[in-house]
Amino acid sequence: MLGLRMWVNPCTDFYDRMKVTVLVHNGNPIPGSLVIVEYIDDVWKGYPILPHDPYEKSVVRFWAKFIDSMCILAILKVFGSNGAEHAIAEALKQLQVVENKLAVEGNKFFGGDNINLIDIAASFIAYWLGMLEESTEIKFVPEDKFRKITESAYNFLKVEVVKDVFPPRVIPPKAQLLAFFKQRFGDS
Repeated sequence: MLGLRMWVNPCTDFYDRMKVTVLVHNGNPIPGSLVIVEYIDDVWKGYPILPHDPYEKSVVRFWAKFIDSMCILAILKVFGSNGAEHAIAEALKQLQVVENKLAVEGNKFFGGDNINLIDIAASFIAYWLGMLEESTEIKFVPEDKFRKITESAYNFLKVEVVKDVFPPRVIPPKAQLLAFFKQRFGDS
């Protein structure tokens, strides 16, 4: 027992220093938001987050990773650069890839007709993006150009369990929010 405890504490301390989200289950650290979601899907089988078919599962993982690593990072850089043109162009380019995917598939949610891992990854776009645009006054994602993203986000946010887990919308002061993003994501 002591050996396990000694192993867990340095790991969780390491993840704390790295600013990585960690779920501790049965004394074991599971790091990284999307990894945690997949772990939950493996452990608690009631509501599947990933499809059972291996090919479909790989497609869902690809799109979740694309949104998490390409779209969200590009969006955060827009706010970190105080709305620099090059950052906006890159974010719109990445979002257009998602918009095209949604237009071709015509599903209710980002990931299909039921919420899955893609929707969890895209929850930042669905919930936080509009709040950030409003608070910073950097509005760069036109709803008329991104109709499918807007529609999927709206459908996602209407789901009862989703409404229950998100905090109430509170718009932070613009200067404070922009300073945070500039420090965290800079002008790159």
